[in-house]
Amino acid sequence: MLTSVRSLTAASVFALSAAFAAPAMAQDDEGIGVEVSANVALVSEYRFRGVDLSGGDIAVQGGVDVGLPAGFYIGTWASSIDETTVGYGHTELDIYGGWAGEFGNVSTDVGVIMYIYPNAGAGDFDYVEFYGSLGVGLGPAELTAGIAYAPDQDSLAGTDNLYLYLDAGVGIPDTPISISGHLGYTDGFLTFTTDGEALDWSLGAEAAIPGTPVSLGIAYVGVEGDGLIDPGGVFTDDAVVFTVAASF
Repeated sequence: MLTSVRSLTAASVFALSAAFAAPAMAQDDEGIGVEVSANVALVSEYRFRGVDLSGGDIAVQGGVDVGLPAGFYIGTWASSIDETTVGYGHTELDIYGGWAGEFGNVSTDVGVIMYIYPNAGAGDFDYVEFYGSLGVGLGPAELTAGIAYAPDQDSLAGTDNLYLYLDAGVGIPDTPISISGHLGYTDGFLTFTTDGEALDWSLGAEAAIPGTPVSLGIAYVGVEGDGLIDPGGVFTDDAVVFTVAASF
């Protein structure tokens, strides 16, 4: 992701993202304002808006981002997933693009993302989602509110999906440690509930290893809703998720 893109649209706090921090290095393409960065991560399980998409197994994730002039960006991100999860296959591939800007202590980000499942079973699973967010920095803390909307499309059974979220994070002064919290609300097709509504949340902490591009993270993740369609809690039980990530 542009480091925030995937975490915002997937509403992850550390565990769902392949990049915990700003890229450690960026390559400027011949001084024309193009920056290339990459990220890779190993997570104990892949949680998307609170729901487990890797069947409780370890997932391998990574992405490449290209920052363009005037705040525009494009990128791609991928994760291994559980082959039996709603027929999605064993790979998720995201392709996205947008614009991000900062105005003093206020940051904005708008764009579009395509979720692709290249080896899914029979049926149409790929879908498009538009997103936007507004963040405010307050010293070592930051508060971000965002929205993601997937319009009517065949892969969503001809319906749409709305996602709203609020993220809060703070770096502990004079340490490489930061803590964060997340609350999200889904209304639409992309839930495991009978009424199409769900709340997801997480609490996390991350520590950057000084002198390296590596970060270690832990997050407690959950999802709640009436009539969860998940016998035995296979996809929706609360979980502690561990992450080892690196950005370049």
